[in-house]
Amino acid sequence: MIVYQFRCSNGHEFDAWFRDSSTCDLQIKAGDVECPHCGDQHVCKAVMAPNIAPSRSRAKSLPPESDRAEKRAHEVAEKILEAVGQIRGHVEENFDNVGDEFADEARRIHYGEAEERGIFGEATDEEAEELDEEGIEVHRLPNPPRRDS
Repeated sequence: MIVYQFRCSNGHEFDAWFRDSSTCDLQIKAGDVECPHCGDQHVCKAVMAPNIAPSRSRAKSLPPESDRAEKRAHEVAEKILEAVGQIRGHVEENFDNVGDEFADEARRIHYGEAEERGIFGEATDEEAEELDEEGIEVHRLPNPPRRDS
């Protein structure tokens, strides 16, 4: 497969994949290639830079460009885990843990058979789906790994 870059008569640029160059030319001539932005069928191939992979020896000698991105991703992941831990801590401190009775207790609260309050506990995927079908709003609580062990 070959990817070609195109430009329509309205100046939009886009890419498309073809089996080979003759298939590309045939589809352009038949009007089968159109701009995804405006639907213009008057398209032509745009100037493209070849995508050539560097040799293995050169690739190994290049400094890894992803070091900064990897460090940044790690920092973001740490912040996300910290926020998830704070959310979980808030729920554990302020809501009642009803354990594996979660689905039943959520129903009792929803139908006015129990005191309205925040609860958390465990439910199977099937129970969560049934609660949703009954119009009972539930949210999964992330369970981040403990960092203090």
